[in-house]
Amino acid sequence: MPSLPVIKQFITELVSRRDAFRVPEPNLVMDDPEQVRGFNEAGLEGGVMAPVYLFHAINVTEVIRPGDTVLDLGCGPANQLAMIARLNPESQFLGLDLSDEMLIRAQSQVDAQRLVNVRLRHEDITRLESVADQSVDAVFSTVVLHQLPDLDAFNAVFRQIDRVLKPEGGVYLVDFGHLKTERAIDYFAHQYADRQPDIFTRDYHNSLRAAFDYTDWQTAQRNSLASRARLFSTFAMPYMVAVKSRGRHSPSAAQREQFGALYRAMPDWHRRDFDDLRTMFRLGGLKLHDFPK
Repeated sequence: MPSLPVIKQFITELVSRRDAFRVPEPNLVMDDPEQVRGFNEAGLEGGVMAPVYLFHAINVTEVIRPGDTVLDLGCGPANQLAMIARLNPESQFLGLDLSDEMLIRAQSQVDAQRLVNVRLRHEDITRLESVADQSVDAVFSTVVLHQLPDLDAFNAVFRQIDRVLKPEGGVYLVDFGHLKTERAIDYFAHQYADRQPDIFTRDYHNSLRAAFDYTDWQTAQRNSLASRARLFSTFAMPYMVAVKSRGRHSPSAAQREQFGALYRAMPDWHRRDFDDLRTMFRLGGLKLHDFPK
């Protein structure tokens, strides 16, 4: 079961009237060095985002086949991308981002980990101008789409994914869904404020306020990716929303052991967060392969 504080927030969302409406991010491209540093620190394997990154890495691994060419839309400093590339060394990855500062951080990450299967490129994910039709095997994006300015841009990303994917290609898109109340937004933004940089807490709050509604996800998935992937959300409230391909790949025994090693290396509170997220998505219909804990 999810932790008691999370359950309380779910109940509050169910019984409350909406008082929170979408407010786009103040900076649609994160180029401020301090802001990028705070985001990067939170995404390190010991940082506050570690359990979320592990959850997404497992999901992405389930839609990637060995030898695939894979796009990461909005790779940021490549913390998530690096984890996925290590778990899938036989696939080739191209990380795309509009922020030069993020790409500098990402290249440092790739170089430090000697990841020979990762390339990076400055690219607008609403256009994908350098990516040919039906030229990639899989596309993923983790907690990026809320940064788009409006619904036109949001829908454009879905159309571009459909254009560049090969037939039977894999998809995993995940981001925040817009919560009904400012109270819930404040709770999740400040849940671990004592364990994360202040600037990350502020950015997290802005991200939750900038999230698109679940109905926006429904429309975009139905119009562009209905034949490729299903739509899921966390149970009872769409704190997170995901679009994922149907059963494309079963992780190998070696990959499952790597999942377990990453899980066991996390502190207790990280493991609780991972378990909460996994449970709430499972109750919403999205299930992960088991791995040794």
